[in-house]
Amino acid sequence: MPDSVGQRVFRFAPSPNGYLHLGHAYSALMNEKLARESGGRLLLRIEDIDVGRCRPEYEAAIFEDLDWLGVRFDGEARRQSDHFSDYALAVERLDARGLVYPCFCTRAEIVRAAAERFEWPRDPDGAPVYPGTCKHLRGDETALRARGAGRYAAQRLDMNEALAEAGQRIGWREYGETGAARDVSGEPNIWGDVALARKDVPASYHIAVVVDDALQGVTDVVRGTDLLAATSLHRLLQILLGLPAPDYHHHDLVRDAEGAKMSKSALSKPLRDLRAGGATPETVRRRLGFGVAS
Repeated sequence: MPDSVGQRVFRFAPSPNGYLHLGHAYSALMNEKLARESGGRLLLRIEDIDVGRCRPEYEAAIFEDLDWLGVRFDGEARRQSDHFSDYALAVERLDARGLVYPCFCTRAEIVRAAAERFEWPRDPDGAPVYPGTCKHLRGDETALRARGAGRYAAQRLDMNEALAEAGQRIGWREYGETGAARDVSGEPNIWGDVALARKDVPASYHIAVVVDDALQGVTDVVRGTDLLAATSLHRLLQILLGLPAPDYHHHDLVRDAEGAKMSKSALSKPLRDLRAGGATPETVRRRLGFGVAS
């Protein structure tokens, strides 16, 4: 989907909550490859809404690693922590239509409530689907709970109301490795009443990413298959907010010798360690199946 001047726009969007590894390098290089082949633009976004886990040293390392790898971006990087007001406005728009409600539950309370129900479903990330504890609180109960508990509220999407308002099939166009397109049907309901704004941060990943993609004019979202299930939810939010639908390409994940996907939580070897061990940008690019930077 080209922008106003017929140019495709791609983005690489790492989170500075750890060091980049080969999986990140593959995604960055795939975005670079597709952007250059189409004559498009490649943007860098720093997804740092999780202020508790994101650190300046990790962000600095992102720029250092990408520069070493030879990935070049167009324009200045967008840092999500500078744009919380954009995400808050999107949540307010949904709230004004009765599609959002406040939730005072802690994570431990949600896990406990789900455990009390037989075979309670989990979302694609493995977390219990929210059991709706706060969904039917009245206005006075909400105010009383906020004052008495001393808690800030998260803001949850009322999935049933959202699907009813969307009133259409939730789907997207998915491009495979060969460039062939297929239409994919989504199931956003598997996420349940997902949180769009957290108690400590006025946004979740899901609301921030769709707002950013729209504001940055992103036409092609290229990311790993671990985010394929999230696309259903993202498309629903785009429909509700009247945002354009990008094309999607979910690429295979880079896996370690045991077949597990590389991740920060698994302490996969970061690019900086490979570099310190003598790896060059050329060897990393070739190892991942890409040509040398021009």
